[in-house]
Amino acid sequence: MPWVLACALVSPVTLAPVLAQPAQPLTMERIMDDPDWIGPPVESTWWSWDGSRAYFTLKREGATIRDTWVQPVAGGTATRLDDAARADLDAQNPIFDATRTRMAFVRNGDLFVRDLRTGALTQITRTEAPEAQPQWTPTGGLVWRAGTDWYGWDPQRGTAQITSLKAEDDPAKPPPADDLRERQFHMIETLRTERDRRDAQRAQTEQWRRVDSTRAAAPAYFGKNVTIAGSALSPAGDRLIVVTAPKGGNEGQAGKMPRYVTESGYEEFEDVRTRVGRNDPLPHTLWLVDVTTGQVRELKTDALPGIGSDPLASLRRAAGKDALSGNRPVRLEIDGRGGGGGAIRWSDDGRSVAVSIHSVDNKDRWLATVDLAGAALQPRHRLTDPAWINWDFNEFGWLPDHRTLWFLSEESGYSHLYLNDGSRSRALTSGRWEVSSPVMSRDGSRFFFMCNRQWPGRYEVCSASGGDVAEITSSGGIEDFVLSPDESRLLLRHSSSYTPPQVAVADVNGGELRVLTDTRSEAFKAHDWLQPEYVQIPSKHGAGTVWGKFYRPENYEPGRQYPVVLFVHGAGYLQNVHDRYPTYFREQMFHNLLVQQGYLVLDLDFRASSGYGRDWRTAIYRQMGHPELEDYLDGIDWLVDNHQADRDRVGIYGGSYGGFMTFMALFREPGTFKAGAALRPVTDWSQYNHAYTANILNTPDIDPEAYAKSSPMEYADRLQDHLLIAHGMIDDNVFYKDSVMMAQRLIELRKDKWELASYPLERHAYQHPASWYDQYRRIYELFERTLK
Repeated sequence: MPWVLACALVSPVTLAPVLAQPAQPLTMERIMDDPDWIGPPVESTWWSWDGSRAYFTLKREGATIRDTWVQPVAGGTATRLDDAARADLDAQNPIFDATRTRMAFVRNGDLFVRDLRTGALTQITRTEAPEAQPQWTPTGGLVWRAGTDWYGWDPQRGTAQITSLKAEDDPAKPPPADDLRERQFHMIETLRTERDRRDAQRAQTEQWRRVDSTRAAAPAYFGKNVTIAGSALSPAGDRLIVVTAPKGGNEGQAGKMPRYVTESGYEEFEDVRTRVGRNDPLPHTLWLVDVTTGQVRELKTDALPGIGSDPLASLRRAAGKDALSGNRPVRLEIDGRGGGGGAIRWSDDGRSVAVSIHSVDNKDRWLATVDLAGAALQPRHRLTDPAWINWDFNEFGWLPDHRTLWFLSEESGYSHLYLNDGSRSRALTSGRWEVSSPVMSRDGSRFFFMCNRQWPGRYEVCSASGGDVAEITSSGGIEDFVLSPDESRLLLRHSSSYTPPQVAVADVNGGELRVLTDTRSEAFKAHDWLQPEYVQIPSKHGAGTVWGKFYRPENYEPGRQYPVVLFVHGAGYLQNVHDRYPTYFREQMFHNLLVQQGYLVLDLDFRASSGYGRDWRTAIYRQMGHPELEDYLDGIDWLVDNHQADRDRVGIYGGSYGGFMTFMALFREPGTFKAGAALRPVTDWSQYNHAYTANILNTPDIDPEAYAKSSPMEYADRLQDHLLIAHGMIDDNVFYKDSVMMAQRLIELRKDKWELASYPLERHAYQHPASWYDQYRRIYELFERTLK
């Protein structure tokens, strides 16, 4: 492959790169073309069993197929695996046995074991049902989940089913009292005899099951009114934590999305999500199961501190509703990862288990262990937030002593590592920076993690041992890492502003970072791209510093005032001001084109963006679109004061959350922004999903003020400037209906200078170059028409 090169070294990235102008003019056709012309990013990486090779995946040119490639770690050229070689392939996220001589992993839904002494590969399962959550037992066997049931394997006895979980009533459970039934048993001796014999047979079968190791374990019954949401088996296979949800719970009215351009030729309709507040997510209940007997005991939440208080009581009363009574409902984030599904973690010896529990309102997160004898939760740590608990930074696990928990918490205002021995918690890291993606060494003496200590957008791999924190890498642009099987090296994905993620390696004790691949095309590398300048905008609204990416000409023309384009990233909680390859790589090329045509471009990590700590994230609580707009107004002032910007020629654009912010800018500050392009925008948050919106604005029934304050629809009457709305018609994230609603609102308000561009075959993330080109042609023409 021409775009896979031999080993190359990476120079350190400076905070403010040298500015350079593109050597040749850019065109809209080029930058909005299929990104295959750039070269594919390395999407995932993992080690071979012996650490000599790196595997990674690349998108195949002109297709959606992902091929697996192998790269010698010592250097050389990567090669694509042929079909036959895939049968011997290792997989991501392996787990290692206690002696570190075998590793197990799931590939294509089946379970494999690799002997690390010989390299021999043994396939354990070959089934239609996908296997998940493998873990080693203390005796050297394996347990794993398939569907809702658990299975075990060891080399001597082979494979056996360990559990049978039933979302149905226990046939041995006495029926509810009924006078008619009791009369029948009283009057008819044959009925009594058959019942007694049946009960005796069931009791004898259960007795034999307990003493006969060759028989399957007893079923565990949870009742017909629940569904089984997740479970985690102890490594010893004797106890099980199970999570259930109410069966048939009302999750709210789903939407129907029309599709007009279809393969059938007819209009079709697609079921889509419910809206925020239509109904809360279904609550979870925790159970402890004795695998041998099938005994099921509920783990009640009474012991969790604060579980009985309602943090939204005052808002409910103001809305004419009663405060919640009793314990608040809770949920566990079941994600299927090894060792217990993410929210449930057994210690390696199987004697201890910890659970991470979130209140459904997401104001609290509790870490608790389980008293296995008494079937009771024992609180270890509570994280509470009057706004909301972060979606990130919820990892936790056990140290090798089987009694100390490690976990991430934002309690200091930034995500950091903590240890809890059952009596108290202590911090392993601290400071105005964030810890993410922690990995513990096998002996528990050292943690590896992502960190942004130098500045919020520069990501390295750090390690902590005791109270000492050290940066292992020093290049910036680290996307993620995987620890080698012998824990001596890191396999990294490394990127920069114009280099998509590549395979790299580094020693765990520091030293030179070696980048092993370069998947960029020659055509992409031929451009002399304009490097963004990382800038700090002083806030006039009490926010301190707002970080930004600034694109400008190398030299200003004396006396000239330049028009300005402001870019707003999507997702709200996302970081775009960093030294990695951006999610918005097309927009970055568009910013090159804009500078080429005489504009200044500023891209900000406004309040709500990730990477800056809890207070920055929650600044928008109950007021979306307000602190963020202040940050952009400060950005305009900074450009005018320092970079010859023309205050009277400012435009703004962005997609998704950026589209929402474009509305808020034009509607709430009429005249400040002469033009804006709102792409796939939210127009009223009552139309968006629960998981995202209820965290920030609560729900419309109890917090109508927050929804009114945060709704562009409420400010649309103030529009006086030029507006482009663009939306994919089969967007199942932010519905096309949002833009239709805004269009009708603007029609009723008799507004002019606006237009709506619709894309019949696009979802939230556009896929087709023709649509990208058409949308950005319109944006460019809008700015040329209104800002020049």
